[in-house]
Amino acid sequence: MANEPTPTVVLVHGAFADAGSWSGVIAELQKHGVPVVAPSNPLRGLVSDAAYIASVASQIDGPVILVGHSYGGALITVAGATDNVVGLVYIAAYVLEKGESLGELQGRFPLSPLVSNLKEATYPVAGGEPAVEVSIKPEAFPAIFAADVPADVTKVLAAAQRPLAAAAFAETASAAAWRTKPSWALVAGADQAINPEVERFGADRAGATIVELKGASHAVAVSRPKEVADLILDAVRATS
Repeated sequence: MANEPTPTVVLVHGAFADAGSWSGVIAELQKHGVPVVAPSNPLRGLVSDAAYIASVASQIDGPVILVGHSYGGALITVAGATDNVVGLVYIAAYVLEKGESLGELQGRFPLSPLVSNLKEATYPVAGGEPAVEVSIKPEAFPAIFAADVPADVTKVLAAAQRPLAAAAFAETASAAAWRTKPSWALVAGADQAINPEVERFGADRAGATIVELKGASHAVAVSRPKEVADLILDAVRATS
């Protein structure tokens, strides 16, 4: 194993965010000479988004570690079945079982404050009726998404958030790559977007190596990039 190439880390952002939310983590990984890519997640549905992430991974030469934040965790669970994926890292994320939806997993636990602070809009669908997408009400965004991030930064994050297609909550995972590949998970202890119990349950079920950051918000990659990068580096070392 000693001569295996360093895996490329693919960072998959979740809903209400964009690839820029990984900036601090990217800088940390690049300091350690780790190749890293942070694609833009379409946020249009679990099936199509996971297929897109799988296509990104499969076109990278050599081994890949998929890292998913929030909804991105559901995507890497499916996309991780791609042959060259050697590890999965979940950051304040949903860890689905095959055949399970986000709605089902969440529904087993008390709802987070996020659920009552979503606003709906519609977007056009070629050849069909408009579909529904959701975003976080801007005034609720700081407390729910990024309570440990400076207020001036959260204002920008709230303005730049990307909506998630509502259909994503009902689509089911066609695979659970953690059944055959090693996984790591970071639980954000003060998460108000996903109930930390949901994160813990999924990580435990997957047999992941778990780190819990007390007081960390959902935006843990923004507020504590070094600790997020440290967990990813553990996965890189373990698989190379």
